[in-house]
Amino acid sequence: MKLRLLFIPLLLSFISFAQIPSGYYSTATGKGYILKTNLYNIIKGHSDKGYDGLYTTYQTSDRDYYYENDGTVLDMYSENPTGIDPYTFTAGTADQCGSYKVEGDCYNREHIIPQSVFNENTPMVSDAHSVTPTDGKVNGLRSAFPHGIVASASKTTLNGSKLGSSGVAGYSGTVFEPIDEFKGDIARMYFYFATRYQNTVSGYNYDMFNNTSDQVFTTAFLNMLLKWHAQDPVNAREIARNNAIYARQNNRNPFIDHPEYVQAIWNPTADTVAPTAATNLAVTGTTSSTVSLSW
Repeated sequence: MKLRLLFIPLLLSFISFAQIPSGYYSTATGKGYILKTNLYNIIKGHSDKGYDGLYTTYQTSDRDYYYENDGTVLDMYSENPTGIDPYTFTAGTADQCGSYKVEGDCYNREHIIPQSVFNENTPMVSDAHSVTPTDGKVNGLRSAFPHGIVASASKTTLNGSKLGSSGVAGYSGTVFEPIDEFKGDIARMYFYFATRYQNTVSGYNYDMFNNTSDQVFTTAFLNMLLKWHAQDPVNAREIARNNAIYARQNNRNPFIDHPEYVQAIWNPTADTVAPTAATNLAVTGTTSSTVSLSW
């Protein structure tokens, strides 16, 4: 994937994000579910900033300095990575929902794993690693449906996301499919959730889950997420988001820092692993020049 990276304008030239702390993953040893448990022990017990605190986190974690470079809210359900966005939201309180009727009315907080799955309990309900800003109308359209591959769309959003019948082998329900640009991002949010909440996830009833604390996902959905992770590698936007959330919550998404952990846990006998993240891609915003980054 090639990402057209537009650095932050001079106005924000002094903003930067921390890198992975030295020794943060020193106990991330082993493979398979042993590694997953070791990662759980590293990232558990984060600082919960509360549900309202998500909007504060989004001020630094989800701003568009990568596509239009206009500082608006970076919404995976409305972003058009190859052209003009159908609408944008100003970061702050003015465009927060509120009520909505159509796309572009306002943005709110989208739980990648629906909050009904964990009964709106904390800290899951306010964990920015798996709760993102999205258009209110599209968030409502997605509802609590699993993410998946749509075979036949009943609804298509303005950026090309789809709701419709499932094309996931072994699942016949309704699914919501994001655009290709963000499929890997969403997969890594699922892998984070499965690891961060492995002490409770076996009790969550969700069509993508198999009620275990180790594999967590049904085989059909796991295969899909592994494919999304491999086909849409980590990019500079995800790295910056991970760093910004760490500055707020004091924990990280290990599958952004170390994409190879996904295969090491869920497919440890595979011959290939996902590319390792380029951790030197800190967003410093020292220039408004355009740089093309290729993976």
